[in-house]
Amino acid sequence: MPLEAAVVLIVVTVALVLLVAALSAVAAALLARSSGACPSSALMRGGMAFGATLTLLAVLATTVATLLP
Repeated sequence: MPLEAAVVLIVVTVALVLLVAALSAVAAALLARSSGACPSSALMRGGMAFGATLTLLAVLATTVATLLP
């Protein structure tokens, strides 16, 4: 695979991972707010969802990378 294609693939993957993590954080914060949580608690829940999503996707990427030849 040429170097340019690998760089483009990595950039697209990182952008998608950040988008998924941000969307999960927003959803968690909105759900917390709709259930009656205070704004600071909703932000904390959103931040925890963001971190958990990033961690999960990093573990999955590492696992896939080790399985590839």
